[in-house]
Amino acid sequence: MACICKDFAKGRLALSPFCIGSHWAFGELKADEKAALADRAFRKIYPAGEIIFWEGEPANMMFLIKAGRIRLSQIHEDGTEITLDIRKCGDFLGESMFTETERYPMTATSIEETLICGFTRERFERLVLDYPNIGLQVIKNLSKRIALLTGRVGSLSLTSLADRLYNVLVGVSREHGVKADRGFSIAFPLTHEALGFLVGAHRVSITRAMNELKRKGRIIQEGRKIIVCGENG
Repeated sequence: MACICKDFAKGRLALSPFCIGSHWAFGELKADEKAALADRAFRKIYPAGEIIFWEGEPANMMFLIKAGRIRLSQIHEDGTEITLDIRKCGDFLGESMFTETERYPMTATSIEETLICGFTRERFERLVLDYPNIGLQVIKNLSKRIALLTGRVGSLSLTSLADRLYNVLVGVSREHGVKADRGFSIAFPLTHEALGFLVGAHRVSITRAMNELKRKGRIIQEGRKIIVCGENG
């Protein structure tokens, strides 16, 4: 079926070729079920500088960035706003809506005109009532995903997650850290929930990946401070 977002954008925005139905959580769905996903997803265009969700708000939305870019940031104790990541066209946000009922660990702000396509928790639950197999398949895919990310130590999936997490820590440390003899020190707290949100992984997987990075000497943790080693260039 044709991309509904194309009509919604009216030629104003460069759209990602990916559709909401291509998300890993919706794998193995039938054609009519994927069509229902695309048809019932909400779409919204945010002008540059608009808040999409605030840190601390209930995490009840997942969506595809169909066009534009989004900045993820946190406000720390001294009032400083720190940019933790930039998400681009084609990225997904909010997968934790399926597994957790917690709050967003950071604020999302559009940094250019941005179109999102996705579901609130309420809208998705209504969709599942009409198409029960979508809910069953999401449960199966979530189970596969969690098993993949929390697999045995030394597996390729764990190594990949540890590398992704390390790259995130490197970026944050270079942007906001303090140079030290052993690397760059990140003095403000980064919770496992926030790190999981940044790399798209469950908090249990983040704990294992952090432990792996510590064992390999790639990071050192001293209380709330993380030192990213080997990044003193």
